[in-house]
Amino acid sequence: MRVLPAMIYLDHHATTPVDARVVEAMRPYFREDFGNASSATHRFGWRAAAAVEIAREQVAAAIGAQDPREIVFTSGATESDNLALQGAFEAAGGRGHIVTVATEHPAVLETCAALERRGARVTRLPVDADGFVSAKAVARAITDDTVMVSVMAANSELGTVPDLGAIGEITAARDVLLHTDAAQAVGKIPFDVDANGVDLVSISAHKLYGPKGIGALYVRRRRRASRQRIRLTPLLYGGGHEGGLRAGTLPVPQVVGMGRAVALAVTERETEALRLGALRDRFYADLTDQVAGVTWNGPPAGSGRLPANLHVSFEAVDAAALVAALSDVALSTGSACASGTGEPSPVLAACGFLPERIRGAIRIGLGRDTDDAAIASAVRRIGEEVARLRADSPANARSRSSPGVQ
Repeated sequence: MRVLPAMIYLDHHATTPVDARVVEAMRPYFREDFGNASSATHRFGWRAAAAVEIAREQVAAAIGAQDPREIVFTSGATESDNLALQGAFEAAGGRGHIVTVATEHPAVLETCAALERRGARVTRLPVDADGFVSAKAVARAITDDTVMVSVMAANSELGTVPDLGAIGEITAARDVLLHTDAAQAVGKIPFDVDANGVDLVSISAHKLYGPKGIGALYVRRRRRASRQRIRLTPLLYGGGHEGGLRAGTLPVPQVVGMGRAVALAVTERETEALRLGALRDRFYADLTDQVAGVTWNGPPAGSGRLPANLHVSFEAVDAAALVAALSDVALSTGSACASGTGEPSPVLAACGFLPERIRGAIRIGLGRDTDDAAIASAVRRIGEEVARLRADSPANARSRSSPGVQ
């Protein structure tokens, strides 16, 4: 039987392993406390419902929500994005204007495209070379019929963290809803719904060491300016679950796991952010020591970037070939949701990167299991494969075969 090499996992933006403490919290709800949280006539249902409400409180506390009822459990951030965008558009009568950003996750951009086909007008704002959108550009884009502005809290490729607070002040003043996909932000950087001025927040458990298949949408009870109730039209009907916004029997083990994962991530966030930021900087320093022609992509290290994110381009290297060659190192060339398309990263293209720089770009996401030894091994393996790919490139082959070349 073929023995596979030990893997170094550096794709934590795509997903994370479920923390052992989360698994333990979930375990009783598969067998002993297996009740339906909507079963109100016996203790199996009561115990399940109580566990769900504890998780709801944990998620609310993690983002500074004042009322746990503002947390709606979904299947993940993609569903949350759809519920926020489609729900707000339909609640506005199926007409109006949406403002978003060219570097958003496909769950936002493709939903906006679908709404355009249903009559919505969509403005996609440009970004600068580091992936930042200008708050002034948001202000200029808002019109009298703008229903929502949607800006990601942390970019899943470049790790860019925009100034949501400044954008939130603008949207509040115009009484426009502000939605953010915070799947990469919650539990990794400080995030508070009031400080950021957001009305709807999409969260995913599997990005912060929780189980897959569970997420949440924060829905502020009332608009910040007019104090009118925020209303969404649900995507699913049947049963009136989650305050009427999301039908379907709640997956209690996953809900419990999400609550525990979010609570742990927030508790350990500051210490882990310092550790991962230092590891990321060391990774880049060691990589540039061993490999020539490496370019840092995205914002400099600091408050405007996720601490665990490193994005680089290699000169004269096809990143897809590099990732394929690194059979013992798991990383990616971009967002996991777009990695199977074979198309150049739209995020990097929106930042104005030249095709050669995009072609040689890889995303490295560090995590709880990343240590000095993993970084040393990864840098060595990346250096080996970059050297091999450059040596085998057609340009080098032509150079070696040219007359007069020794």
